[in-house]
Amino acid sequence: VQLQASGGGLVQTGGSLRLSCAASGPTFSNYYMGWFRQAPGKEREFVASINRGGGSTNYADSVKGRFTISRDNAKNTAYLQMNSLKPEDTAVYYCGAGITTYGMNYWGKGTQVTVSS
Repeated sequence: VQLQASGGGLVQTGGSLRLSCAASGPTFSNYYMGWFRQAPGKEREFVASINRGGGSTNYADSVKGRFTISRDNAKNTAYLQMNSLKPEDTAVYYCGAGITTYGMNYWGKGTQVTVSS
C-alpha cells in the first residue's frame, strides 16, 4: 500500500489543522492506520491509531482530548483532526499502515506542521 499525507501548514497556537492520508490499493480496510510525528532532534513518536473498522482508537497522552483520528474506508483515507495546537506539536507528521495498533509496515512521506507561539 502506498500512502500520501497532506494538510500540514503553519498555524498559530490554539489553531486547528486536519491532516489527510490517502492510500492506494484495494486493501486499505485491512490495515490499522496510525499517525506519528518527529520533531527536530527527536525520535519519531506515536500520536494516534485507529483499527480497521474505525471503531477503536488510541492516542498518546500528549494529544488526548485535542486530536481525533478517523478513517473513511470507502475513500481509502485516514484523517487526523488537530485542535488546540501548541508549539510543542510542531513536527513532521507521518501516516502509517500496519497490522497492529502501534506497528506500522508502510509509511508515507511526512507533512510539516508548524505551530507558532
